[in-house]
Amino acid sequence: MRSSPRRVPRVLSIAGTDPTGGAGLFADLKSIAAMGGYGMGAVTALTAQNTLGVRGVYPQTAEALRAQLDSISDDVVIDAVKIGMLGEAHIVRTVSEWLDRVRPPVVVMDPVMAATTGGRLSTDDANVALVDLARRVSIVTPNVPELGVLAGAEAAAKTFGEVLEQARAAHAELGTAVLATTGDLEDASHADVLITTEDGRARVEELPFTRIDTPNTHGTGCSMSSALATASVGASSWSEAYARVRPWMDGALLGGLELEVGEGSGPLDHNWNTRGAHLA
Repeated sequence: MRSSPRRVPRVLSIAGTDPTGGAGLFADLKSIAAMGGYGMGAVTALTAQNTLGVRGVYPQTAEALRAQLDSISDDVVIDAVKIGMLGEAHIVRTVSEWLDRVRPPVVVMDPVMAATTGGRLSTDDANVALVDLARRVSIVTPNVPELGVLAGAEAAAKTFGEVLEQARAAHAELGTAVLATTGDLEDASHADVLITTEDGRARVEELPFTRIDTPNTHGTGCSMSSALATASVGASSWSEAYARVRPWMDGALLGGLELEVGEGSGPLDHNWNTRGAHLA
């Protein structure tokens, strides 16, 4: 990992919006703040969605996104970048070109393709471009269906063993670190999978977590990846950054049960630790 240790990491989220605040850029900013960072944002698309589903996606133009990204990087030193929903192929290309020019020290990519609540957030052409973009980043954080796409698998994994196999394939194909999250795995496994390269060889780590029974998982991938980007600044490894993020993530999932936001798959409580909440 390459990062610039600072007391307050400066973290840029490149993502779409969610007007209910549970996912996308708004969730990223909450997560970055919860991890002690200073959050910035470039909007890739406006969405009309809530906890019940996605009603519409309205992409930015390449010119508008490029202007946002350049206005930030021309003025502010960026310690880490989180990439979320991009949606359209021209948006993916714009982000790729900017990364090639600016070369941020840490780039975490959540390969968003669909919302937890249902509804596509990425076109087929964009999904192809996302695989190429994944080769330019520091780490990708796919859920189970997204991992299958990155690995070129015919279907999403159904067992933890299949996740391990697909994570290895994605790491070998992309040449980047892979954090495969398994919260949506059907066999109810209790570990995420981290694959990095160490001394020229793939290193596989199983990262245990406590599975929390909750319907409120809206924005989980967004929140995890942006928190990880923040925690990575100054960390010696991805596993060290993950170890800092996981307890906060567990508390946010538990806290989401008390929020009463929406009628569907509700959001996490990103600020649970500021209200005196405790892990069960």
